[in-house]
Amino acid sequence: MSRWRISRIVNRARIVNIIYSDDPYKCKALMHEGRWLDAPNGSLSNHTFQNWQPPGCMGHHYNSKDISTCFQSRRIVLAGDSTIRQVFWAIAKKLDPDSITETLTEGRQHTDLSINKKNVDLHFIWDPFLNTTRLHHELLLYQTRATTTEDSDDFGKQVASIILAGGGLWHARHFKDDPVSRYVDAVRNVSRYLQPSHQPGFSDQKLMLPAAAASAEDLLLIAPVQLPLYEALSLERGNTITSTKIEPMNLYLEELIKAQSADVLSSFNAMSWHQRLTYEASGIHVLQNVANQKADILLNLRCNAKSTALGRYPFNRTCCSRYNAPNWVQRLFLFLGMIVLPLLSLIVGKGSRRLPLIPSSKVVAALLVIGLSLSYCFYTDRTHLFNKLHKQFSYNDFNALWLTTLGLGVLSVRRSEGPRNPKSFATSEQSDQHFLSRDQTDEWKGWMQFVILIYHYTGASKVLWIYEIIRLLVASYLFMTGFGHTLYFYTKDNYSFRRFTSVIIRLNFLGCLLPYMMRTDYLFYYFPPLVTFWFVIIYVTMRIGRSRNKSTAFLFLKIAISVLAVTALIRIPGILEQVFLVLHYTCKIEWNVVEWRFRVALDMYIVHVGMVAAVLYVKIDNALWGRSNHGALRFKKQHFDYLPIIAIVVSILMVPGFWIIIQDVPNKYSYNSWHPLLSPFVILAYVVLRNANRHFRNYYSYVFAWLGRCSLETFALQFHIWLAGDTKGLLSVGLFKDAADASRRVDFVVLTIVFFWISWHVATATGTLTSWIIDPKAGREQVEIEDGRGKAEVELPRTKSHERLQDQHAEKISAPRGTRSRFWTLSLDLVKDDLRVRLGMLLGMMWLCNWLYT
Repeated sequence: MSRWRISRIVNRARIVNIIYSDDPYKCKALMHEGRWLDAPNGSLSNHTFQNWQPPGCMGHHYNSKDISTCFQSRRIVLAGDSTIRQVFWAIAKKLDPDSITETLTEGRQHTDLSINKKNVDLHFIWDPFLNTTRLHHELLLYQTRATTTEDSDDFGKQVASIILAGGGLWHARHFKDDPVSRYVDAVRNVSRYLQPSHQPGFSDQKLMLPAAAASAEDLLLIAPVQLPLYEALSLERGNTITSTKIEPMNLYLEELIKAQSADVLSSFNAMSWHQRLTYEASGIHVLQNVANQKADILLNLRCNAKSTALGRYPFNRTCCSRYNAPNWVQRLFLFLGMIVLPLLSLIVGKGSRRLPLIPSSKVVAALLVIGLSLSYCFYTDRTHLFNKLHKQFSYNDFNALWLTTLGLGVLSVRRSEGPRNPKSFATSEQSDQHFLSRDQTDEWKGWMQFVILIYHYTGASKVLWIYEIIRLLVASYLFMTGFGHTLYFYTKDNYSFRRFTSVIIRLNFLGCLLPYMMRTDYLFYYFPPLVTFWFVIIYVTMRIGRSRNKSTAFLFLKIAISVLAVTALIRIPGILEQVFLVLHYTCKIEWNVVEWRFRVALDMYIVHVGMVAAVLYVKIDNALWGRSNHGALRFKKQHFDYLPIIAIVVSILMVPGFWIIIQDVPNKYSYNSWHPLLSPFVILAYVVLRNANRHFRNYYSYVFAWLGRCSLETFALQFHIWLAGDTKGLLSVGLFKDAADASRRVDFVVLTIVFFWISWHVATATGTLTSWIIDPKAGREQVEIEDGRGKAEVELPRTKSHERLQDQHAEKISAPRGTRSRFWTLSLDLVKDDLRVRLGMLLGMMWLCNWLYT
């Protein structure tokens, strides 16, 4: 009860926060505040001052395509002194960085400038006193646009989409008599063009406008007086540009914000506040990276809402934008997850007599977990209830996280209590685990998942050596996929439709629901489609000619043909395109074929290496511990005494050899071309060393194995309930000042605990629902999808009395009762008895949602 009460209090606090906040969409936060996440500790570099963090939201670094899409033949006008001209050139370089570079060096001072690039008109008006006729004309057009009902395209193109006006430095330098009053008068001449509808600030007006309409507003913005680095000013400038003049000017702008809700970009000065290194040698102008961030603030204010209204993920432009209202599918999921399923759970929990359509309490509880988890995903990453922050890579953070994880793993090492190898020569006190036992593979998946999570959270993708490690970890997971499924099919010879379907559903249950809830697509979640693709390849390869699978030569020939077939599918242009085109026209599925080809090609051979390893393991295991003791002893005497030693030595040398080979790789794109060929050697080396002796095989890390058992769920859920903006940023509770490092640490601890807790329960619920879909009547243990030995496909005992009770229950349900029609009864029985019908219904519902999804 207390847990539900705490949850309700927290949720109510978050809802109150967004409803009563004067800046729910973070427009004012973007205009007024922020801090550098990458401010240098000592010397400057080209990579510093590139990551500006407004409070509670994520901005976007706009490029040429983004700007062109946003403005579409509209005009951008900037008027003022040389500090405003810096912003003009920053936007110009974003529009066309190649040709604008030369123009920068030839730019004339104290004159107007105009550039037309990518269907965007960019204008700069040299007006340091904010009193020119041209600026007045632009402001009149803006005023007319705001008050007229005329909405023609020609008139719209004449009006500036953004007007930024700023000055003050020339007032301080050139007016000896009361420069502050003269500046105040100039700003009043600009601010008077703000219409009553705009005086509360465009961010407030957006509260009552749909996203598309809000994004169409034209903006009149005022830049603050640039705070100089006074000690760096020249003697002439230092005598006239003083803090006694500049500070009152900016104080007036602060009063203007309070009195008229004028849109003043105070964040421009916040970028240089206590940051000496942001200035150029003049002491007035800022570095190019800082100017770029100022340009991005302008563009985020004008364009983010329009981009979000298009409804295309990733939704990572959360400053000054509002998320689209949920469509009918999202509303249905929220209604089911937050109202229907909790009520149903209460009804079933009271032990009331269930209707035929209502499943058991265990299944209802699993449905409730899935429903609430999906709803939580929606509210964290598709609303402003939670804040979203930028990532910033730091070696200190990265090292602290992986060292902490390593410590937890080491402290939780324990002896494996899983099934022992019955063929081992070891005594009962020294009983031995299988090669790549269940505990060991769970541990392997777990520590890899920890590293991948740290990689995503810290934003380490730009560090080449870390990227190379992550690619090896993904390949390792696919190696286990090939090894585990091949081992199962080879030893169990079970290619039933039930087995195939159970694995497919288990792999894709969450991955198929999230796209409908989050307006993404199936391929976005990467791992479920990837392992599903390779499972199908393994199944088809092993199933064709399965009667001859005991022939090693035949089996290896099939695997070789499978390698060639997959290579042709991926490498030959046009095949995947045709497949995706068919899916588009028949199922309204829009997948990125280029991205999918890249993902599959990265690890094109490792799955087949896992298949070969599984076959060789079975063959060697049978030779060593088979029925033919004489042959086994002879094999062991001739080969097994020295082969392991050779394998261990080679494996030890393999890891440094790998790093020597790739140390001269210049970038990740070059490494990607080598990765499919090199990764199998490193992974096989790890497998050999991890199983080098009995002690290594019989001990495992419980913490790592725990995470490994829900690794599929953690990989998918991290996108929305741990990270934010569809993995581009970090989620934040927002109870503290988000810019502070301490607040980030609190967010990390709280949200990580919630993330792991939800992932574990979703993994358990997914297993329960998979078993329910496969067989709603009889109990089956949760399907194990990768091991050929563990708990996979173990039937629960079924006694005669149990079968008799089930038959009696079936007769009661099938008997006519009241107005229940026989057709309805037969339909229910058909759904319960035939897996193909249930699967067809699920696919049919997904097909219908695809066509009706908006």
